[in-house]
Amino acid sequence: MAATPLTAVPRSDLLGVIIREHREGLVSYAEKMLGDRGLAEDIAQEAIIRAWRSIDRLLGMEGSVRGWLFTVTRHLVIDWVRKPHARREIVGDAYHDPASGTAYTETVHDRLVVRPLLRKLSAEHRAVLVHIYLCDRTIQETAGILGVPVGTVKSRQHNALRKLRAVARPEAA
Repeated sequence: MAATPLTAVPRSDLLGVIIREHREGLVSYAEKMLGDRGLAEDIAQEAIIRAWRSIDRLLGMEGSVRGWLFTVTRHLVIDWVRKPHARREIVGDAYHDPASGTAYTETVHDRLVVRPLLRKLSAEHRAVLVHIYLCDRTIQETAGILGVPVGTVKSRQHNALRKLRAVARPEAA
């Protein structure tokens, strides 16, 4: 189904058309990145609100309204993930006793070793590694989420791993 051109819709119906034609796609897109349907719905709602606030600009735009909405959604997800509250423990998650088990050890290892190494990468390279290795996504899924071709994801993965090896073991580089 092709999207209805916004210029062909009466102004009073614009918000309804945007919601009807784009909401589910935006929710699905955000949910793939976040793994949380409720949060994805909130993100999609915020993207639609921003579209409504920018409706004059959207009406005069030559590009795709859908593309604009997905870009806004991606930015909102990134902003959400970067906020301190997103890193807090979620109520209801399994409790891991810090005195026993590998969960604590892995957390300490991640904080001491993995995170500083990832910070040495560009945002693009870091995003690819996080999606593929930490979120256990395929290259195709990662390409879809990041909005780049599969070949770009493969290239970024290769270059990021090469850089990590060089940073982690300078003598091997």
